[in-house]
Amino acid sequence: MKSLQDALYNWLTIKIVSDARPDDTAATETREFFEEMLTTQHHVSNIETSKDDVMYYVSYQQGGEMKKNRYPRELIEIMLIQINQEPDKYENYPTEDD
Repeated sequence: MKSLQDALYNWLTIKIVSDARPDDTAATETREFFEEMLTTQHHVSNIETSKDDVMYYVSYQQGGEMKKNRYPRELIEIMLIQINQEPDKYENYPTEDD
């Protein structure tokens, strides 16, 4: 993924799902994938998130400077809303270790 903006958007979207569904192994693995991408490809560190009634804010360090992006909550939360509306379609499958 070439765009840092896209990588942060995808990471935040799946982070929201992963935080809401801590037993969802697919969400956790996908979040970890995007975290690795942010670190290795985009050299991002110290990621912090916050939100208000309208937006999510992502603060991060890149190249020695702090940066901040914002994303509309309705776009970030859509995946979690879909999962909650149709949980049968998003069943958590156990890993081989379980």
